[in-house]
Amino acid sequence: METIYQFFNGNLLLIYLLIFTIILGFEVISKVPTVLHTPLMSGANAISGVVIIGAIILIRQTEPGDYVGLVLGLIGVILGMINALGGFAVTNRMLEMFKRKKTTK
Repeated sequence: METIYQFFNGNLLLIYLLIFTIILGFEVISKVPTVLHTPLMSGANAISGVVIIGAIILIRQTEPGDYVGLVLGLIGVILGMINALGGFAVTNRMLEMFKRKKTTK
């Protein structure tokens, strides 16, 4: 129990920042109209790239025995990659809709 208290006490600012970004991200995404979700996918891909880079930096700076930091970094990389790949798939599908159909004779 003491180690959990020390972890929270040592990383209190980061925990507040994480909670703030979760609430802010939810509010921003919930206010976007449905029509604009697909055009904003490229921006979401860029944000996912920043999340992936941040998670990689977290993993590199974490001590080998700090399993909490390593697991959080791994989760960040996995979720960021899923989001980025999904965004590219949706964008590719949207662009396919605008291609001219080939006519067969």
